[in-house]
Amino acid sequence: MHAASGNDWGGRTEPRTLIIMAWFELDKQAVLISARVADKQQALELAAEQFGHCYGLDADQVLACLLEREQLGSTGFGRRVAIPHGKIDKLDHSVAVLLRLGKPIDFGSIDNLPVDLVIALISPIATGAMHLQALAHISRLTRDEKTLAKIKGADDPDAIFALVTAELDRDAA
Repeated sequence: MHAASGNDWGGRTEPRTLIIMAWFELDKQAVLISARVADKQQALELAAEQFGHCYGLDADQVLACLLEREQLGSTGFGRRVAIPHGKIDKLDHSVAVLLRLGKPIDFGSIDNLPVDLVIALISPIATGAMHLQALAHISRLTRDEKTLAKIKGADDPDAIFALVTAELDRDAA
């Protein structure tokens, strides 16, 4: 995993901006808007690539983990939101990626609506309750109509990052 210290900026020209909340880490670079994907497979592939880029995880391992979880049942949460998730080894805390899609895609959601927001979560294998708590907080974030509308209407990743971190901080209080 990358550290947020020194000049190790993961190949970027600016330092990482990340928030480590009680439940998971969200790197500012892990928030993408207008992501262009044609289907669920491409969305999961893009999420896995972002986990690799932002957190130094093995993208192939992350993709395999996400696909394995999808085989158990779609993580299409409803309300045009998907929360793909899984657990891998060699990780000491949960990390997240947020993709706002340019066009909605079929995700096999429980409400049969296409998905335009994907919030993916990867946690350490050894975390049972912590993984479930992180999922619960993401779920609460996306169930709030006003917050969801702000996330979907924001013009840039910085605004989404600020909104998500502020809402999750408020949820922690």
